[in-house]
Amino acid sequence: MPSLSEQLQEVRSRAEVGLYSGGRVVEVRAGVLAMANLPLPACSKYRHIAAETMVMENSFGSNRKETLASIQRLSTALNILEKYGCNLTNPNRPKYWRTVKHNNPVFRATVDAIQGGRAVLCLYGYSNQQADGLSFPDDVTDPDVGRVAAVTLEVMSLRMELEMLIKEAHPHPEFYERIIPTLRHKDVGLNTDAVVFHPSAPSCHSHGQTKSLAFPLHHRSSRESSHSQSLRSIQVFATSSNKHPENCTICGIFRISAHCLTCLQGLCSECDRLYHSYPDRANHRRTAVTSSSSSSSSSSSKNRSSSSTWSCLHCTKVNSIQDVLCEECERPRLESISSKADESQPATITEWQCKSCTMVNAASSILCEVCDRPRLATRPPITPTHPPITPPRPPAPVLGMPGDPDSQWVCQFCTYLNYSPATVCDMCDLARPEPPPLPVKLRPPSPVRRVPALAIKPKEPAPEDLDSWRQRLMKEEGLKLIQLIRDGEKKGVSPEEVYTSMRVAGDSSILPCKWLKTELPLLLDQIRMLVATSPLQPDKTETEPTNRSSEAPAEDAGKEECPAETESVVQLSRAEAKQAWLTAGGDTERAARQALRDRVTKVKELCARGFRDEARCHEVLRQSGGEVRGALALLQRPLLEPFHNRIWSEKAEPPVDIHHPDKHRVCRRLLAVYDLPSWGRCELALSLLLEHSAPYVLEDVVQAVRESHDREFIKRVLAKECPICLSVFPHSKMQSLTSCQCSVCCGCFQQHFTIAVRDKHIRDMVCPVCWEPNINDPEHLNSYFSTLDIQLRECLEPEVYELFHKKLTEQALIKDPKFLWCCHCSYGFIYDGDQLKVTCFQCLNSFCAQCKKPWESQHAGLSCEQYQSWKRENDPEYQKQGLAGYLRDNGITCPNCRFQYALSKGGCMHFCCSQCRYQFCSGCNNPFHTTCAVDECSVSGLHAHHPRDCLFYLRDWEPSRLQALLQNNKVPFNTEPPPGTQTGLCGVIEQKDEGGQQPDSACGAQTQNGHAGLCEKHYREYLVSLINSHSIDPAPLYSSNELLLACKRYKVDDTRRDGEDGFTYYSSLLEKMMDEVPLGDKVPRKK
Repeated sequence: MPSLSEQLQEVRSRAEVGLYSGGRVVEVRAGVLAMANLPLPACSKYRHIAAETMVMENSFGSNRKETLASIQRLSTALNILEKYGCNLTNPNRPKYWRTVKHNNPVFRATVDAIQGGRAVLCLYGYSNQQADGLSFPDDVTDPDVGRVAAVTLEVMSLRMELEMLIKEAHPHPEFYERIIPTLRHKDVGLNTDAVVFHPSAPSCHSHGQTKSLAFPLHHRSSRESSHSQSLRSIQVFATSSNKHPENCTICGIFRISAHCLTCLQGLCSECDRLYHSYPDRANHRRTAVTSSSSSSSSSSSKNRSSSSTWSCLHCTKVNSIQDVLCEECERPRLESISSKADESQPATITEWQCKSCTMVNAASSILCEVCDRPRLATRPPITPTHPPITPPRPPAPVLGMPGDPDSQWVCQFCTYLNYSPATVCDMCDLARPEPPPLPVKLRPPSPVRRVPALAIKPKEPAPEDLDSWRQRLMKEEGLKLIQLIRDGEKKGVSPEEVYTSMRVAGDSSILPCKWLKTELPLLLDQIRMLVATSPLQPDKTETEPTNRSSEAPAEDAGKEECPAETESVVQLSRAEAKQAWLTAGGDTERAARQALRDRVTKVKELCARGFRDEARCHEVLRQSGGEVRGALALLQRPLLEPFHNRIWSEKAEPPVDIHHPDKHRVCRRLLAVYDLPSWGRCELALSLLLEHSAPYVLEDVVQAVRESHDREFIKRVLAKECPICLSVFPHSKMQSLTSCQCSVCCGCFQQHFTIAVRDKHIRDMVCPVCWEPNINDPEHLNSYFSTLDIQLRECLEPEVYELFHKKLTEQALIKDPKFLWCCHCSYGFIYDGDQLKVTCFQCLNSFCAQCKKPWESQHAGLSCEQYQSWKRENDPEYQKQGLAGYLRDNGITCPNCRFQYALSKGGCMHFCCSQCRYQFCSGCNNPFHTTCAVDECSVSGLHAHHPRDCLFYLRDWEPSRLQALLQNNKVPFNTEPPPGTQTGLCGVIEQKDEGGQQPDSACGAQTQNGHAGLCEKHYREYLVSLINSHSIDPAPLYSSNELLLACKRYKVDDTRRDGEDGFTYYSSLLEKMMDEVPLGDKVPRKK
């Protein structure tokens, strides 16, 4: 038997190969489960990841419930790490596989929230540290799939072990209970079997214990060395994590339960059992430690250490009482649950829920772990030791005091509750709004207690100083201005207009809004008049001559240009005048000068943009209200008129001349007309069009280039060969159906479906190349024709498309239960009546709506069964036909459209309905198909799953065997022809295949004695029809080979028990098959 290390290596190699070679998920999961179930500690099982360290650093809590919750968070993080590894081993890796971003909320809440998460990513290959995350080095093109698979396998195995620990389904929980003490409900007592030994029992004890150890029995030297190394590592951990001498020497966690006198060390019960189960240490002498001494010592040490040390709730590190942060994890000291329970104060909240993303965070977290939003401040809990601090209030509200409700008011700007009777808010220094006065009669009585005013001698008002008076006056004017601005905003007046109007009006009794409506238009017209009468000339500072020599020519030029200047008049708009008036602060003359300067500046700006006609610039500025953007639009409109006329013209755009000598011009035209994504695509399209041997069309090339930039791919797209006409077309000129991958040109597609609609059945409207799909399935039929209708609407002519819809409607009407086929002319229609006699609308002949036979007067008042019985007894023509008429009356009925055929079922059982083209078995009505829907079907090609009572199987039986089956069930049958029946040749009507045609004619085969005037084939059909009419099971007459073959055909378990005789086996097998496999539910059972 292989050792555990060999088993681990075999399971690991098999699972790694399945992981990076794209194996089945079931096989990989089985390998992970097998690896997780191996009885090995984490330090021996995992080679790449530090499993024990990760579990110890991420498991914290004072009880088992809290520890399992922390293990669950570690398992969630391992699940995300597993997905990272699977993405790297997948051949179709994600687009951004090279980087892992730190701002990913899932990464931050899972992988980055645990200890050792980034180390696993480094093992994957994310070793390059960046500002925003981790990434592969630049020189690494592909990840090391083998190494990633090995690390991913260990991550998956560790996650599965943690899940089994949480669900208490781990086969060996002692390996994790050793390193996580809180996983135990109580301390494990001394294992007496590991302490007390008998001299005769070491061998059996060793054999019984080595099955649960992590070390094999052979290779002694390597085993001992590895065992000593693991023990050494455990001792190092024990000494570093716990220094108490009363703890176990190996694990350093549990109390000592036994002292070994041979190896001189104290061990807990679990380490004692594992360490001394080795055969060479089985004879060590050990003494048990009483629990009283250990408990007393532990309690005393606990009492001593509790006052001088504190244990971290996250990593369980014991720190000194002076330390505020933990020495191991650097997290702040938190009060333990036990200490809170002892105190009388209520427990504080150890976790808080984010108001934005509802993430539950630790109490020490200031920001949310997922969305990085701060923890909102909440009102501190009210405790008896800290009563709420309330502002002092007088015991009884007195009018005018801060507690008086009449003197309380809420500021409408900052919502501060003011207790002072002042008119200014104590918080924002804004004025108190004046409430509307209540009528005297309707004023409600004040709810406060009124204190009678004392007779106090009124003090003389102190003389107000000048500064106080000035401040009060400024405050009153400011409040008045604010109120006027608010009133103006309600009416659409800006604050600047209100302030300027108040300065200009001067009279405080006139409202600014009213003044702006009545007086401002007159002022604006005055400003416009001043500007119009002012001479339009440059500033004097710009035109002043620099020397006397140039002064005379300038004066001469001025004299010549003086008439032109006087003739030029600047017309301002009211918007420009208003803006200048506001800028000048209401000064009319200053506003005129400002408006003129602004107009000159804007004209210069327009001239700098290429518009040299200053008169036109002045006009468009007036029309646009002084806006340069609006003036530019008016100036550019005439320039764009030819372009607009060309766009809105009904004439076609001139074609792009690809042979133009200026290739850049052609590329620009392609970029503008066809909206190609880039300049390179335009050059690619032009190069394809200029190829000599490529007869491409511009539109096809543009469409292909817009979809791809690969030249060879575009050539393949532009050169598609039609499999019907063998011509080459671009991909845009090819059409294909949704049921297959074949594609044909548009001309062949239109021609094929035009012929199919006009001359063929609707079920022939399939792909002209592969003749798919098989539309016998009703579900496939509906979905196929729904998409085909969209394609045919665009390519067929209107009359052909209308005919297609007519045939599609008839196909849908066939499924209606009230749909009837005329037995005279094969015309179909919907019949809503309740009478048996139906008259066809096409041929005006009558037939029975139930039995579909031609109507006769004798049928009136009789049911179909009574009419058939009367006809057999009284109709000489029917009696002359004998059993041939019986077979004709019980002929073939299509299960899809219910059309009846007066034909026998002998010969080929594959029948195709001429009305709906449904292909089925004439013996059991099961459909024939090529794509089977039966599970685990191994039959290929056209087939149908026939039941055991179908004519398909029973036609191979001898007539005597069929007669015996009828006799066993007491069913009468005919062996001699009825009197008056023609004998010699079989007269049963059947469908024959003659030269591609399928005419209906008599059988014509020689009859035999004892076959009731029929040939042997049709006599068997007659006997099988009786078997089907009485629902007789043919299985009791099966031979042993036929029974085994039927069980294999219908998937019946034919396992034979040991010692079972043949008769009992076949009897039980026959009974089992008859119970599990019913008879055919679609087999015709007419009597």
